Amino acid sequence: MTQKLLLDWFAELDAPEGLRVELLEGEVVVTPVPDGDHEKYIRRIVRQVIKLSRTEMGFSGNKGLRLASGEADLSDHVIPDVTFAPVDADAFGGTDSWMPCDGVAMVVEVTSTRPRADRDAKRRCYARGGIPLYLLIDRDSSSITLFSDPEKDDYREHRTRPFGKPVTLPAPFAFDLETTEFL
Repeated sequence: MTQKLLLDWFAELDAPEGLRVELLEGEVVVTPVPDGDHEKYIRRIVRQVIKLSRTEMGFSGNKGLRLASGEADLSDHVIPDVTFAPVDADAFGGTDSWMPCDGVAMVVEVTSTRPRADRDAKRRCYARGGIPLYLLIDRDSSSITLFSDPEKDDYREHRTRPFGKPVTLPAPFAFDLETTEFL
């Protein structure tokens, strides 16, 4: 299937209820809706960001992002668990189901049934899209990794901390994210 045909087919796809469908590096990825523990991690991160961030942040859960891909005619269509953007940027207002990543400050993923997609393919997609920060909560390894400084197909910097140790989020957030609640 040519890339243009794949993108056209994906754009018309109506996902069955209870499934999330993404286009990652030319592959259609289908995952079930997250479980309650997955949502527990999200809730704890969102609460801290809203309360402690130096810049007032808006967020969207499960908002589709359209990102530049390595292929000329194809764009990645990724659904982060959480997308943060400064309130002043009004990044979410008036957008379609799949919005560009302009103004996005950080995306968050919590590993689920396809952890490799979160660890690898999504990391590369977010870096190509120029998203400054990618926060990955890896439930299998009980760790949290902050990827930063995107360049081409990856992030040049990353720092992994075990659950229970804080993760320093740089500006515009500028606070230490506590992970003791993740234990």
